[in-house]
Amino acid sequence: MTSDTRPPAWFSSARFGLFVHWGPSAIIGRGEQVLFREHLDQQGYARMAGDWNPRNFNARDVVRLGKTAGAKYCVFTTRHHDGYCLWNSSLTDYNSFAQAANRDFVQEYVEACREEGLRVGLYYSLADWRIPAYWAGPQQDPQGWREFQTYVHGQVHELLTRYGKIDVIWFDGPWPHGAEAWASTELVEKIRRWQPGILINNRLDAGVQAGGCEQAGASGEFGDFGTPEHQAVSDPDRLWESCQVTTWRLWGYARGEHYRSTEQLLDSLCECVSQGGNLLLNVGLNENGEVPMPAADALRGVGKWMQRHGEAIYGTGKGDLTEFVSYGYQTQRGNTLYLIYRFWPHEKTARVAGLRALTAVRGILLDTGVAIRVENSADGLVLHDLPVDLPGSHFPVIRIEFDDVPEILPWARDRLWTGDPARMIEWAKLRGDSVWRDGRKKAGSASSSTAGHCPADPIVVPRVHADRS
Repeated sequence: MTSDTRPPAWFSSARFGLFVHWGPSAIIGRGEQVLFREHLDQQGYARMAGDWNPRNFNARDVVRLGKTAGAKYCVFTTRHHDGYCLWNSSLTDYNSFAQAANRDFVQEYVEACREEGLRVGLYYSLADWRIPAYWAGPQQDPQGWREFQTYVHGQVHELLTRYGKIDVIWFDGPWPHGAEAWASTELVEKIRRWQPGILINNRLDAGVQAGGCEQAGASGEFGDFGTPEHQAVSDPDRLWESCQVTTWRLWGYARGEHYRSTEQLLDSLCECVSQGGNLLLNVGLNENGEVPMPAADALRGVGKWMQRHGEAIYGTGKGDLTEFVSYGYQTQRGNTLYLIYRFWPHEKTARVAGLRALTAVRGILLDTGVAIRVENSADGLVLHDLPVDLPGSHFPVIRIEFDDVPEILPWARDRLWTGDPARMIEWAKLRGDSVWRDGRKKAGSASSSTAGHCPADPIVVPRVHADRS
């Protein structure tokens, strides 16, 4: 954290970041972990990586695409689990500057972020699948482990002292070793000296699962923010950021992979923000350093939506005031509530159940700028004068402005399947207390003197006539 222990305000305000996975594994085109998953020949892989020369990589194009999509920060893979470094590391010649490419890609990326005004994040894998000591660990190879640990700490020092201010350091790959083996406490102390105010993620301990969520009893002391993977998992105790992909599964480039649509990416973004978190959305560059066209098109679609609706994302917080799953998501900033519609009602009126305005309230449909009349009813707000047809291509947003904090009705303070079920008794009693349609007890019902027998009135099932044509 910063010196006064408070996290930087920019992170929660940003809400959306771009993750970039890239490395020589893209040549093979079967994901970023192909070296391990397919048990490839280590020396053959190293020769391939050494010959890799992605001349088409333009960091400005990649970062600018993230900015166009609406991202406020980026995180770039400096080294993945295969051990190949994308900067001019003085600790190994297995890097993009010493080998065929002869370029410091991290330097190019950092400069591009600064030119485009995005915050700078660096991903670094603790794991290095080339090194026997990584697999042996400190118990089986104490000398080898000490050398490897020194190498890891030395590379983090390079990354955090050569490129100016870095906003996020994003660790990965601690498995199977714990924080003591990695000397995580010592490493964090050094990072705080090298980069005051930097944010550190929660993956400096094997107590964190591969999905970025901490196991029961695992310490969270090494992470300023949680990193649930492929899903939005709210962390009520600290900042969190869900890292997800633009593909169906893989992080690194894979030929033939399927890509998610703009609407699916927006759904992930709105889900995260509605729960009070960020979305770090990944693209895997191909072997030439380019963003695959399907991912680029989908990201531009997100950016187009953000141009009109970004106020419902940036600087907002958890907006889960009432049940809204039937329509979509809620985000909130002060006394302003944003209703983000996954499913447009296609009616002139719609309800926001369980919410009541105590003073004046106004509504605006952001897609058209047209005012929406907001009325109190017994069970919530009613929105009037909605367009019947979908007002745009994706996720319309209604902004509701309250003059004061709105009232949440007692039954709506808890969600479905949560809270005290007794709160719903009176609601059910309004209908009655029998199983019959009108709620009244009838002769022959289970609550009458013939309890245990079938009802007196037979159930009539309509006859279905076969088509005789």
